[in-house]
Amino acid sequence: MKTYILYNPRAGHGDKAKAAESIAHQFEGEVVIKDATTVADYAAFVAPLTAEDTVVLCGGDGTLNRFANAVQDTDFACDVLYYAVGTGNDFLHDLGLEPGAAPFAVKKYLKDLPSVEINGKNYRFLNGIGFGIDGYCCAEGDRLKAMSDKPVNYTGIAIKGMLYAYKPRTATVTVDGVTHVYKKAWIAATMKGRFYGGGMMTAPAQARLAEDGEVTLVLFHGKGRLKTLIVFPSIFKGEHIHHPDMVAVHKGKEITVTYDSPAPLQVDGDTVLNVTSYRVTAGRVSVKTADEATVTV
Repeated sequence: MKTYILYNPRAGHGDKAKAAESIAHQFEGEVVIKDATTVADYAAFVAPLTAEDTVVLCGGDGTLNRFANAVQDTDFACDVLYYAVGTGNDFLHDLGLEPGAAPFAVKKYLKDLPSVEINGKNYRFLNGIGFGIDGYCCAEGDRLKAMSDKPVNYTGIAIKGMLYAYKPRTATVTVDGVTHVYKKAWIAATMKGRFYGGGMMTAPAQARLAEDGEVTLVLFHGKGRLKTLIVFPSIFKGEHIHHPDMVAVHKGKEITVTYDSPAPLQVDGDTVLNVTSYRVTAGRVSVKTADEATVTV
């Protein structure tokens, strides 16, 4: 019996090695504490482990995402626990837990995740995809982090983007074969969980373990800068969906989003620049598309 606590020193704030050490006493048998960034191949790391062994991921949503992508198509016997020490902790919030919660089993949440194709590459995602001003905020945050060690004010970045820095696009979206066109699209987010962006309840009705495997597409669209800025804060409580004139919600198993000009995109907080379109396929389900139809909003 052996427990491997893999901590991500880049997640959140503070000393993650000490965070890992603080939970070591909770496990029986031999405990090995290891820097997760030194593990070149998670799939190869877990392959020889047995059902008596345990891996504890000590990090944030990005740590969990990278592990899930690495092991998605492999079978392994060991248990996997998660100890959240990130900054956003959207996965934790989605499960109704708070930072400081004891390590808990997550293996069932890492299976059959939806996949997204972006610029010819495929990724699995745990929480959601942000395309538009949310991607812009991540890109701008990355730029500021590269220049300074000071904490990034993402709220300030979002306000700046809505006031003048970000230009909304026209979005063409296809959900299970039905196409819609949205003008002045500020956000086109596809969600596996309810939360992303450090606490925004973007898809309040989305069920992470839904039997049908569907994901939720949420769009902010159709309004100018001031109106969008006024309504946008309601997303933190999931109340934005009460504005159907500017928020559209679609559920489906296969979703394609295309903008009329490139924009930044984020996948579970990781930024991808110069994206024109993405295509999501839900996990573990076959897709039956409807007859072709187009609606312009």
